[in-house]
Amino acid sequence: MDAFMLGVVSSLLATAITVVGGWLLSVRSRRWPVTVLSRLTGLGVRHVFPHQRQASQELAAELARARWVRVLAGRGNELTRDGFATLWQTPGSRLESVQVLLPDPDAGPGSWLSRRETEMRRVDLGFSPGILAEQVRINAAYVTEVARHREHVSLRFYDLPNLHRVIVTDNAAYLTMYRQSEHGRDSPCILAHRPGLMYDYALLLFTTAWEHSRPPL
Repeated sequence: MDAFMLGVVSSLLATAITVVGGWLLSVRSRRWPVTVLSRLTGLGVRHVFPHQRQASQELAAELARARWVRVLAGRGNELTRDGFATLWQTPGSRLESVQVLLPDPDAGPGSWLSRRETEMRRVDLGFSPGILAEQVRINAAYVTEVARHREHVSLRFYDLPNLHRVIVTDNAAYLTMYRQSEHGRDSPCILAHRPGLMYDYALLLFTTAWEHSRPPL
């Protein structure tokens, strides 16, 4: 009997360890404490991705169901990739407007884009002078061509501190906090839902930059 009871207890203990271990490793369960705290404080934060690239799959799904989208990017490479394709290639969808902000590639020396380029050159030797501005021009040309065929798409340029990537929809905000010594894709990204203080902050960042931007020449 003692051996039987020991076996039962051991089995229960093993099961409990397995369940708890699975809970701890589950992405959904790790988000639960963040969600609860966020609701209590009014922040509206649902998750913090250690690296921006880890948010790509969820972001693509969010863009696919959005009514409107606001994008403030550091250079805009993602705009030409599959995750954003739904914004450019789905005529007749429920999408009402897409506003895109990119750094001003013609602002010249002393601009915030050139400062960001200097920062990146310290960690990536491929960033020769002017290459970041050239990448922005290529991505801007892509969005400009899309806008010729999609009247709800618009592009403007900003010359403000290049500190964030901001993507806001009518439901959620993805806010990347750029680090000086890392590529944007390696920087942390906050996912916040509406309503919430962090969502409002992300939308304010975009709106302020848009108000101080210029249209393409």
